[in-house]
Amino acid sequence: MRVLLVEDDAALAGEIASALRAENFAVDRAANGEDGLHLGDTELYDAAVLDLGLPDIGGIEVLRGWRDANRSLPVLILTARDGWSDKVQGFKAGADDYLVKPFRVEELVMRLRALVRRSRGHADARITCGPIGFDAQVGTFEKDGLPLKLTALEWRVLSCLMLRKEIVVPRADLIERVYEGDAEVDSNSVEVIIARLRRKIGHGMIETSRGLGYRLTAEGADGA
Repeated sequence: MRVLLVEDDAALAGEIASALRAENFAVDRAANGEDGLHLGDTELYDAAVLDLGLPDIGGIEVLRGWRDANRSLPVLILTARDGWSDKVQGFKAGADDYLVKPFRVEELVMRLRALVRRSRGHADARITCGPIGFDAQVGTFEKDGLPLKLTALEWRVLSCLMLRKEIVVPRADLIERVYEGDAEVDSNSVEVIIARLRRKIGHGMIETSRGLGYRLTAEGADGA
């Protein structure tokens, strides 16, 4: 899961980014509305965390810009304003959730996970595919009821495939959702991660669609 964080308070942004990365999220940061508007309009994200009180272009204007450009990424607004009119303004502009400062970062993480899960059509927090179980609210994987130990990159790839199970996910989408914007990505990096995942969950569960991408499927569980 890749998240765009638009927050001008450097200390708070650092705290949020560290907490999200500790939970296996990839995080891109923007310190002003102009950069945030550009990133949200040109990059692929699973969700955005958007401060309203930005120094140049306000958060509401940034959000309206994304929605006017038909960017459908889930957006969680952060603000020090707790008035009902401010919340209404945010929701009318296209926000999906709202968190008032000060807040607990743990709550932010849980809300983000819920937004991403629901945006992919999963009402239930628990998602299964053959022997693989994913608690999308807590962020844990298991195989045959036992915890599955994954690196951060493996977790991002598998969560992306799990949220779109039985659907081919383009290789380019995996790269964009797994790596942060300033990361150097080797040409075969996704293939390496997929190979490691196959060893952990079973080779038959991740199919390769030549020239397209990868599909997580329960059909391959028996032959894993």
